[in-house]
Amino acid sequence: MSMNREILLRVENLTQMYGDRIGCKDVNFDLWPGEVLGIVGESGSGKSTLLNCISAQLQPTSGSVSYNTRADGLKDIYHMIEPERRLLMRTDWAFVHQNPRDGLRMNVSAGANVGERLMAVGDRHYGNIRNTAEDWLSRVEIQDNRLDDLPSTFSGGMQQRLQIARNLVTGPRLVFMDEPTGGLDVSVQAKLLDLLRSLVRNLGLSVIIVTHDLAVARLLSHRLMVMQRGHVVESGLTDQVLDDPQHPYTQLLVSSILQT
Repeated sequence: MSMNREILLRVENLTQMYGDRIGCKDVNFDLWPGEVLGIVGESGSGKSTLLNCISAQLQPTSGSVSYNTRADGLKDIYHMIEPERRLLMRTDWAFVHQNPRDGLRMNVSAGANVGERLMAVGDRHYGNIRNTAEDWLSRVEIQDNRLDDLPSTFSGGMQQRLQIARNLVTGPRLVFMDEPTGGLDVSVQAKLLDLLRSLVRNLGLSVIIVTHDLAVARLLSHRLMVMQRGHVVESGLTDQVLDDPQHPYTQLLVSSILQT
């Protein structure tokens, strides 16, 4: 993990209410460069709501999300003007959806999916864009002869790899992942996890990953937050939380995995 001790992201008292129902409540944490934070909990625990609030997909009811911008340092993303926030989401941030179709344009080629994000940050040289797209397809283990194929001709696992290439091509510092291996066969999951782990390590990425799968959390994350009914009930180093859970809910989660 990077030893650069300048905070990349700070979340303070983040709360999202749906009427009187809690989406997430009073969540606080800091994220450091090169750190992978896993957010776990059963369905309905609030982990996806939290991820959406942190990643500017859903404006929270209260609290703040501050990001260490390249130009101005730590800045509340919800105090940014809309074009500034959109630029951040296209360049320094990336979001990997559980269903790759949510993160891809299905009616344009694999190469164009990757190239589009480059064009969004001002690259206009067709040859460069095509070469970079080809390079990124090979990085995510998609053969270069698939460059001009539509994503709809790809398997689910390959679509997920393509979504990852599309996201990482602009060199983001922070990647949000929502159940990135959900819905894939176990063998496909294992290969994708290996790929994600090597990309995160080699590129020094900071990642916030939501998953209900504790094996995925253990493999990818340095630190873990456990959510129940919108509250963070336990947090700490991943191995510490999973090997010696303190909260009854975490103990239940861990024991249910051990029994399967």
